[in-house]
Amino acid sequence: MQTDGVRIFGSETSPQLSIVIPTYNEAENIVPLLESIKSKISKIIHAEIIVVDDNSPDGTGVIVDNYIKNNGFAQNEGNINIKVIHRKQKTGLIQAILEGVSYAKGKQVLIMDADFSHPPEIIPKIIETSQKNDVSIIIASRYTNGGSIQGWSLKRRILSLAANHIARRSLNVPNVKDPMSGFFAFPRELIQNTNFDTKGYKILLELLVKERNAKIIEIPYAFTDRKSGKSKMNLGIILDYVQSVWQLYRYGKNANPNSFNRSARFFSKAARFFTVGASGLLVNYFVSILLSSGLFTKMWYMESTLVGIVASITSNFILNKIWTFDDRNFSPFHLIKQYLSFLCICSLGAIMQLSLVYGLVETGNSYELSLLFAVIVSSISNFILNKILTFKEKIYD
Repeated sequence: MQTDGVRIFGSETSPQLSIVIPTYNEAENIVPLLESIKSKISKIIHAEIIVVDDNSPDGTGVIVDNYIKNNGFAQNEGNINIKVIHRKQKTGLIQAILEGVSYAKGKQVLIMDADFSHPPEIIPKIIETSQKNDVSIIIASRYTNGGSIQGWSLKRRILSLAANHIARRSLNVPNVKDPMSGFFAFPRELIQNTNFDTKGYKILLELLVKERNAKIIEIPYAFTDRKSGKSKMNLGIILDYVQSVWQLYRYGKNANPNSFNRSARFFSKAARFFTVGASGLLVNYFVSILLSSGLFTKMWYMESTLVGIVASITSNFILNKIWTFDDRNFSPFHLIKQYLSFLCICSLGAIMQLSLVYGLVETGNSYELSLLFAVIVSSISNFILNKILTFKEKIYD
């Protein structure tokens, strides 16, 4: 049977579980994945597998069609049914998942990736937990006790930890260890009245923010990096993530103003700190140009650059002390102590940035992405370290 780009094979009786698998260029992985899922769950539950293919150039969707036909699934009346949704264009991971869920008939829905980073061996444990807690969101977690990540580079680990920490703290979900997981199950009825409107690629994060009364259970699993195919991680995904966090932060702040007060103070100070940092770049540039141009005095360009750096650090310190951290203690000893601490931390940040750029570029990463990552890491570390060590504040004061 075929309806609006959806090919449906197998039994039409209602399944207990719908497994939604979004795909894009997963030709090497999809058939082994389907075989593995079948072998793990066919004897324990009546389920449907919904493959949502975004018009993959490598023919992933067609491969699934052929797999179904060649293995007799069109006449299968057993425990596993398969649906293939052929989307005409790639419009984002969340939209692909939502389209798959819209065709789901199971009481419970499980979301997973097609690249074997989400091991099918964990699905029976998710099913067991869901059956005992049928109103809960069940998250397969990399970061809860017993969870792990295998096969990732240091850069990917740092990016993931940073994204995870930002999500947990800024969106007020501190009790969820892995809100960025793409491997989770939930009652289908839970999202019937939920409006998903971010551009991000992690639907779980939006679900956690917009369904705060849902019970959460995390079970550990070992995430394994893909063996075949190409990772979808790129600069566009990082920017979409940042935009989504900001959008969800605004949503949560409006919906739950009291619970977001501490996060609001933190991000307000962070925004001020980074604004001051941007002003410091201008101070650095104009002081260096004025001193080297001979307008007031003629200095060697290296000397003028050094003075420009010192001037920008000094202006950054004063503005952060007065504006960002609202510190009005100007006693000489206290001021000098703070300034030296600020200077040391900024110098450490510069060394960190240079080291990260060098290490990432030398291991085959692009300079542009390496520089962006290094600037983000060093800027965040500068803010947090100065907040704690220079201006003696707790992180979320």
